[in-house]
Amino acid sequence: MPVPDRPHRAPRDGSGPWRAGVAALVLAAGGLWMVHDGTTGRNGPPLPPVPATSPAAAPSPATVPTPAPAAAPTPPPVPAAPPLPASPPTRIRIPSIKVDAPVTGLGLTTARQLATPPMEQRNLTGWYRDGAAPGAAGNALVVGHADNRTGPAVFYRLGLLRPGDTVEVTRKDRRTAVFTVDSVQVFPKKDFPDALVYGGGSADRAELRLITCGGKFDRKTGYEANTVVFAHLSSTR
Repeated sequence: MPVPDRPHRAPRDGSGPWRAGVAALVLAAGGLWMVHDGTTGRNGPPLPPVPATSPAAAPSPATVPTPAPAAAPTPPPVPAAPPLPASPPTRIRIPSIKVDAPVTGLGLTTARQLATPPMEQRNLTGWYRDGAAPGAAGNALVVGHADNRTGPAVFYRLGLLRPGDTVEVTRKDRRTAVFTVDSVQVFPKKDFPDALVYGGGSADRAELRLITCGGKFDRKTGYEANTVVFAHLSSTR
């Protein structure tokens, strides 16, 4: 059974902190709690790739001190595009890491947990539908598993993204919201920066957070950290 980790405050836009890959959200005591889902039988593939962070892109000093390749120079900032009206996402594509996956909406279960994509569906991502829609003003949250008992899953290579890479989200209104990656960070569970991940950015800007598991893996407690991609809307088509 899941065991509560620690309480987290829900951000103003209604989206809540949660941990993808081996996680779920629980609404309790007026806040959102991170929990483990008990998936501790992992063996086989290597740990998910670790981001190569640079001091200029790092939003927090609480990153996991895991050795990583030298960071490439940070590309010039890409201007933000005006937000779109809200529309549910249907598919996400990340060309640089070969992700092409459907998106399902996620909400709270009868146990007041936020459902995660089924573990057996490795190429499925989940959007927190009570938060901002990708392309609309606010921070949209999309999660995916890093792996499962049979091997790597949809967001296994998330840590290989670099500033300047693009994320394309196709929406129900047939518009495509194109996001440019600003940074990729790994945060320990115990020091997860709620305000930065869920409440950071400008209220009149469309931003995207991609979240999965990261860091070291323990058979009893699961992954020790989360990999988070920070991106902003840079164009639409």
